[in-house]
Amino acid sequence: MNRAERAAKIGAILEEHFPSPAIPLDHGDAFQLLCAVILSAQCTDERVNLVTPALFAKAPDARAMAKLTPAQILPYIRSCGLAPAKSKALSGMAKILVSTYGGEVPRALDALEELPGVGHKTASVVMVQAFGVPAFPVDTHIHRLAGRWQLSHARSVEEVERDLKALYPPERWHALHLQMIYFGRAKCPARGHEPASCPICSWAMSAARARAERVQNTGKPTRARAPRARRS
Repeated sequence: MNRAERAAKIGAILEEHFPSPAIPLDHGDAFQLLCAVILSAQCTDERVNLVTPALFAKAPDARAMAKLTPAQILPYIRSCGLAPAKSKALSGMAKILVSTYGGEVPRALDALEELPGVGHKTASVVMVQAFGVPAFPVDTHIHRLAGRWQLSHARSVEEVERDLKALYPPERWHALHLQMIYFGRAKCPARGHEPASCPICSWAMSAARARAERVQNTGKPTRARAPRARRS
């Protein structure tokens, strides 16, 4: 089975398991989605969805957020990882949206990537989920799965994105990146994974990759140390 055939079979399995994947971050518009994706870095979607209702009640749009200082934003997002840096990013991002874009989120990838707290993945998520522009955001789940399933050598996020875009048509990118995320969380986790029981890894993962992951997950056995004698 070549890579294209493998990709087609994987796409069919993902479609079977997650035919209508919903966006995991709660939001009302492009601005709120942008805020939520910024907050999701090193934080679970569930945690983000817990903190954003109060934050968006206080600052539902860029103009309202721009009036808040980082110190005023911080209490709303304190339970998210990297909260101090994210509060600065949200404040700075909102101010730029107001001063440069009339309070609207720009519909251009390069413009989004210039905003505080926004990298290529975040910008790609906003482009595809808010504006319907074909993009294939690659997170840690997708990076891992592309390597496990031999869809990419997975040496970098950029390489994975390029390889996946070449394997699937643009109209599949939106649903597919969500399907891979959900599948990775539910059936193909980073640790404690049993390839033989996985609907995809059981046939798509190479034997060498399976052996390497077993070693990585179990580690080398260590000898128990004898307890030290107490000093009298």
